[in-house]
Amino acid sequence: MTHDYLIIGAGPAGLQLAALLERDGHDYVVLEAGSAPGTFFATYPRHRQLISINKVWTGSDDPEFNLRSDWNSLLTDDPSLLFKNYSKRYFPSADDLVRYLADFARGLRIRYDSRVSTVRKDGDLFVVSAGSSTWTARRVIVATGVSQLYVPPIEGADLAERYDTVSVEPDDFINQRVLIVGKGNSAFETADALVETAAVIHVAGPHAIKLAWQSHYVGHLRAVNNNFLDTYQLKSQNAVLDGTIERITRRPDGGFRILFRYARTVENLREIDYDRVILATGFRFDATPFADSARPRLVIDDRFPAQTPAFESVNVPGLYFAGTLTQQRDFKKSTSGFIHGFRYGVRALHRILRTRYHGEPWPSVRVEVTPEAVTDAIVARINVTSALWQQFAVLADVVTMDGRYCAEVPVAYLKETAEFGPLVLVTTLEYGPDHDQVDPFDITVPRIAENDPAAAHDASYLHPVVRAYRDGQVVAEHHMAENLENHWNIPAVHQQPLVVFLKGVL
Repeated sequence: MTHDYLIIGAGPAGLQLAALLERDGHDYVVLEAGSAPGTFFATYPRHRQLISINKVWTGSDDPEFNLRSDWNSLLTDDPSLLFKNYSKRYFPSADDLVRYLADFARGLRIRYDSRVSTVRKDGDLFVVSAGSSTWTARRVIVATGVSQLYVPPIEGADLAERYDTVSVEPDDFINQRVLIVGKGNSAFETADALVETAAVIHVAGPHAIKLAWQSHYVGHLRAVNNNFLDTYQLKSQNAVLDGTIERITRRPDGGFRILFRYARTVENLREIDYDRVILATGFRFDATPFADSARPRLVIDDRFPAQTPAFESVNVPGLYFAGTLTQQRDFKKSTSGFIHGFRYGVRALHRILRTRYHGEPWPSVRVEVTPEAVTDAIVARINVTSALWQQFAVLADVVTMDGRYCAEVPVAYLKETAEFGPLVLVTTLEYGPDHDQVDPFDITVPRIAENDPAAAHDASYLHPVVRAYRDGQVVAEHHMAENLENHWNIPAVHQQPLVVFLKGVL
């Protein structure tokens, strides 16, 4: 039997796509290597606290608005399958997410214990081997996530312990000198866990630490993991080292010696001794199962598959990607690497597949194409939408000149398709271009006046932007003023200026 869709991986992205295909009656099958869904989260994060927020109480009973503060739920019409029913903690346990995914997977066509060993292409069809079974499909969607630890090209890196296997028992590090390689959340999660027992902890990497509260990228260092920075700056025998590790060698008397090249000190090279060295350097895509006929081109240090705006491999037609792998499209800029971002990307992929292979137009509602009616429709949406809120600058609402309001269209895809017509109005939520260059807590930095429509184009914080595109090119642009509580519905500040702009366009 040849399936229309074969999904590899029953993590959050694979489950999200499977649920949408199941709802619409499409032919699909999911192959999962583990014995249950979401096996990645049975191990990671190693210290079991998620950094995806679960804000149960928002003051609103609007389910769409509430998804802005729910970073773990998948998209569903079943209110029992909201993550708030599994935990009330703001930073929940990974074990709760595993339970949630197991319940979400019920009723979906998943084959467990089916580790894919080979993916190849035979003409227009994909042939996938998993265990003793062989599957044939017209299209393959890879939703495996970044399943392998990324090991940087350091001489002697094989001597180090790894984030995926190192002990998580603090008592195993009593009075030891520990080097943690990496400056992301996994590195600082590990460091924070050891501050009570290790004698010395150094966290090292070649790039400056970026704090999520300043960059607005949730994959940068989160406050919940950065207690270690206090122990460094308040002189508690710990440190953050800026530079590169040139070499790791084993000492004859035990432990390790590293050769470190400083980035910012007069002393260029230095040898430092440690009892333990741990690699916490992130993860990458595993391309091992892909034969030459179906092997996707890799980018970003070969960590991710290169993708078109439709989430399709740039060199293997019919091979698509879903989930955290799609962060290649907005790497370290938006939220495609995380459930609260890629759940909308998966829904967009589902709509693209329906358009391409089933003749279904993008879902829409009718809107009268007048400045006043379009303004009302845009304002109503931007004050509740979770998709544009989470996938800022990546997803957009589109108004066509034949009166269709199409929600959650990838901006890059919009620019490459004629589906919506030559002239469209495109609404996104965006930060200003230099939003990550300013300390938001520094009161000496000049700020844009809140609710000032005259200064809206210089806004640095999240705000709506409405653009007119003609044949894929921006021909007019309007910024709506910032608002402390993100309520963009003040008539004189938000609505009337937008009406004036739309009159000029329409």
